[in-house]
Amino acid sequence: MPFGNSDWLALTQEETLEPDIPICDPHHHFWDMRAEYIPYHRYLLHELAADIGSGHNVRSTVFIEARSMYRADGPEEMRAVGEVEFVQGLAAASASGLYGPGRAAAAIIGHADLNLGEDVRPVLEAMQAASPNRFRGIRHSVGWDPHPEVVNRDAEGRLTSPEYRAGAKVLADMGLCLENSLYFPQLQELADFANEVPNLTIVLNHIGGLLRDGPYANRDDEVLPAWREGLATVARCPNVVMKLGGVGQLRFGFDWHTRAKPIGSEELAQALSPLMGYCIEQFGPERCMFESNFPVDKRSYSYNVVFNAFKRLSKNYSASERAAMFHDNAVRVYKIDV
Repeated sequence: MPFGNSDWLALTQEETLEPDIPICDPHHHFWDMRAEYIPYHRYLLHELAADIGSGHNVRSTVFIEARSMYRADGPEEMRAVGEVEFVQGLAAASASGLYGPGRAAAAIIGHADLNLGEDVRPVLEAMQAASPNRFRGIRHSVGWDPHPEVVNRDAEGRLTSPEYRAGAKVLADMGLCLENSLYFPQLQELADFANEVPNLTIVLNHIGGLLRDGPYANRDDEVLPAWREGLATVARCPNVVMKLGGVGQLRFGFDWHTRAKPIGSEELAQALSPLMGYCIEQFGPERCMFESNFPVDKRSYSYNVVFNAFKRLSKNYSASERAAMFHDNAVRVYKIDV
């Protein structure tokens, strides 16, 4: 049985908990791809609308780059502008109200190569021109690990390179943010980088890049303390914001995608609470955001179930703290006005 298919997800149905809580989902993708490793080949406005309309009060979302719909020609560094153009069109369609009350891609995060240094500026300006009302920054993933089984996103030590740091300073000068994905052994490098560019808002994806499969499987006694230590170091950087999600990916080491029936929110909340509770403890509710990471995480659970789980694990926080983590922080960080 293919993991994450809609028939399989439908086997676990739940009533939506606290359906009135406003949500800004700060991390999802759009794409139309045919790669075998992607469980959802097509995830566009209809598919997102079905997920965010499944019961929760999702008022807005943030699109995060997925290397989709790049321009087919032109200068290499400018091809990623095509993705921003593509998503700007989907966002405009969503803003018509035809696909429901939630505003998809109310903020857009594209991709640009910060290794260009100062030369990244015209790329960012082109993205601003393509989306003058929604473009908010870029993601340049720097995940690197010495184990050959782990997929590397960039070269070793990228966060320390002068070119990357010069590009990051251009982002800061333009009032844009940097979305960052890496692996947990790199968290100290991220802290050093964040201190080097203190006026740049850095959004750390997926609870800090925890790895619990492949070379890191069955090593929680070593991995979790190292992850916690790295997060505590990064949390001391006031310009870093944490995203709580992405745990449905296979590299987090859970078996949810293999089950005959998808996981429910009560069990999911129990599994996530130790990890996300530690993140919230370190960063504070004022610097944490619950994310779906759909459709990537859809291989493991449904949209309704994961946000039910977030509501369960956050129930002991105050109303204002929960409002911050579900909605207000994302609206502030991504400058959303809908």
